[in-house]
Amino acid sequence: MKKVSIIDVAKQAGVSVSTVSLVLRQKGKISDATIEKVQAAIAALGYVHNVAAANLRANTSNLIGLILRDFSDSFSIKVMASVVQELEKQGYMVFLGQPLDDHAHLERCLLSFKQQGVAGVIYLACDTHKTQLPERIRQCPLPLVVVSQSLMEENCNLVMRDNRQAASLATRYLIERGHRSIAYIGGHEDDVIRQQRLLGFRSTLAQNGMVFREESTPACSDDTCAASIATRHLLEKNNTITALLCHSPDAMIGCITGIHQVGRTVGKDVFLTQQVALVGFEDMLHVNLTSPSFTYVSSASEETGRQAAGLIIRKLKEPELQTQRITLSGQLITRESA
Repeated sequence: MKKVSIIDVAKQAGVSVSTVSLVLRQKGKISDATIEKVQAAIAALGYVHNVAAANLRANTSNLIGLILRDFSDSFSIKVMASVVQELEKQGYMVFLGQPLDDHAHLERCLLSFKQQGVAGVIYLACDTHKTQLPERIRQCPLPLVVVSQSLMEENCNLVMRDNRQAASLATRYLIERGHRSIAYIGGHEDDVIRQQRLLGFRSTLAQNGMVFREESTPACSDDTCAASIATRHLLEKNNTITALLCHSPDAMIGCITGIHQVGRTVGKDVFLTQQVALVGFEDMLHVNLTSPSFTYVSSASEETGRQAAGLIIRKLKEPELQTQRITLSGQLITRESA
């Protein structure tokens, strides 16, 4: 069977080859009627546009390299899905890389991107214990956009979450509901997200004439058991605590167990001393399906993906674009737990 060419499409549509080319590349001022004729001819003949060959001829690329180290990180997975969706809308394709380390594997990943002719790179930084990029990413010769859950000490195009604002928003909400003894549960001591949230927590307490106490911010590993133990110990030492900010979804689930172990329940009524309000920072499915449903500050993951995709496209179209730093704030979603 003869392969259908662009010449066949032009003949079928009754237009020139250059017109078909412009329609395929979505360039030039072409009337809607002509576009419809060309698209009808493409459909009738079953023509498949070879984008890779077209890019090679024009010395351009519609491939964007996307690097994600940790597929267990829910925030990064949601950002990735949003990035892919937004780029595809704009006619770009994603080439995914998952290096196992920041050294040889990452170097091979970047080499593979170069061999495949990617136009730019989006790097999803998952390590919340570091504020600097891997050296190989820092030296990446391609247009680069970094997505981070925490503040990066780098001069690069960056899209990141505002963790300080998120904690401040959650704390202010609890104070407005009458809570005067609030604690923060979870996260390792050296976790940058935890550190940033505690800054927001501390400053909001101070703005409202309340005292920040280190003993009310116990760190623990990110699992439900550790969070449960930390919560139980905290509430046994201080039974005046009426609200908890939970570092992660696992911490939130663990807090419920710890609360029940000391004979208290989860709820938003500050005047019922046996109830403890819970506020989290992730919009995860298994959190939203629990009973009671949880109040949380959204992670803005979808908007983060859209912004990252938009920024890499801008960088490709405007190579001289100054370095951009986009900080996104989450929204408070109030439900039954606080």
